[in-house]
Amino acid sequence: MPERAASRPWSKDLAGRPPLQEAVPDSTSAVSSPSDPATAENDAGAPTAPAAGGEGEPYSQHRDARLGSTDKELNAGAAAAHSSATAPGIPRQAEPRVEVMDAAVGPLNLLPRPCHVLVLLNPRGGKGKALPLFRSHVQPLLAQADVSFTLMLTERRNHARELVRAEELGRWDALVVMSGDGLMHEVVNGLMERPDWETAIRKPLCSLPAGSGNALAASLNHYAGYEQVTNEALLTNCTRLLCSRLLAPMDLLSLQTASGLRLFSVLSLAWGFIADVDVESEKFRCLGERRFTLGTFLRLATLRTYQGRLAYLPVETVVSKTFPSPDRVQQAQQGPVDTHLVPLEEPVPSYWTVAPEQDFVLVLALLHSHLGSEMFTAPMGRCAAGAMHLFYVRAGVSRAMLLRLFLAMEKGRHMECECPYLVYVPVVAFRLEPKDGKGVFAVDGESVVSEAVQGQVQPNCFWMVSGHMESPPSLGPQPPPSWKPQQRPALEEHP
Repeated sequence: MPERAASRPWSKDLAGRPPLQEAVPDSTSAVSSPSDPATAENDAGAPTAPAAGGEGEPYSQHRDARLGSTDKELNAGAAAAHSSATAPGIPRQAEPRVEVMDAAVGPLNLLPRPCHVLVLLNPRGGKGKALPLFRSHVQPLLAQADVSFTLMLTERRNHARELVRAEELGRWDALVVMSGDGLMHEVVNGLMERPDWETAIRKPLCSLPAGSGNALAASLNHYAGYEQVTNEALLTNCTRLLCSRLLAPMDLLSLQTASGLRLFSVLSLAWGFIADVDVESEKFRCLGERRFTLGTFLRLATLRTYQGRLAYLPVETVVSKTFPSPDRVQQAQQGPVDTHLVPLEEPVPSYWTVAPEQDFVLVLALLHSHLGSEMFTAPMGRCAAGAMHLFYVRAGVSRAMLLRLFLAMEKGRHMECECPYLVYVPVVAFRLEPKDGKGVFAVDGESVVSEAVQGQVQPNCFWMVSGHMESPPSLGPQPPPSWKPQQRPALEEHP
């Protein structure tokens, strides 16, 4: 039988801890790419006017634009370009990667100082204020911290995915994604689609919140030990984390669908109620994060149930078993091998748990602590590396109880509601087969075709800018690793 939600309190009281406020040393430059926003689409990419240089030359700039004087506006609107500390024609000299020792977690990696980053920004994500927020809240802090940048505004859905798939990554010390969770989803999947994906996915990433759903940024803010904040305060905290340069390894959720699609999630897969709210509230995007609150009330008014089959591999099973070498695993697509999964047309292995219920209100697989900046969904703490949180709510829950759960989730108190319909279990893999393709799937907030899907966590796949945090422990006996980046990789050094 699946593990039931515990009634003991899981919430961690962070009240009283202020947002990051440490000053960063004075220094230099910001390099920006001119472009103006046009009409909106979504967090994962919005139309804008073409970037300077035109298609095929997204980063080309006039010399005076790259080395412009203080407060000079670039081409009617991208970002003010402060004078560069590096003279024209002289290669930028970055310090080599610094490795320091922390008593709790061992060697830690830092971005070099100074460093140069590519900022991918969706100018119409959330309430459409990402670009002015970058100017007012991000750029000044980067200038003080010796972080120079090139700014690229996304023009359409999957634009960022296309850019990183073709980009010469050696030009950058990190890729900074300023939007909602959908744009980070694009970037990671673009990196994983490259021929050199094993190297590309090791390029450090940074999340700056400027969309409707900023769950990844909120999770990183939480891991850093700071109080739950939203909007500009969350953006400032995450920018300061970038200025601090500390990197931490992060897991990916590898997903396979019945139609043969392979994709990767940095945050979550949702089916049912949560996915409905995410997708159906798109029309209220102008409300920012409040769109989810409105969407929740509207969906509660006409509550649906969904039929399907759910199976999963609990963490406790993985820890207690020694698995044989996965000789039967076949992987036609590139990327890490999913050693816990068998083909979707075959039954799950006998040591998996099959949920007895087949009528659900929602199913949620979650890698991190937050599902939104004000949705503290996993207050029980981080899973071990290679594991994720699995929640599901069985049919029969009342509207009043479901509303109570979502209201309590803001402070992470929903696990104390003692709801008998809510089930939680940490897992390393799962399979979900909707009956008749009913229900909506949302992966990192992006809608995907509703069909049978399975996934497993790939531990320590990529690096993210993060605050000081305890590295999650590894699981017990598992199938042998299928690719080397599970070990902490060295960062590239750039001339």
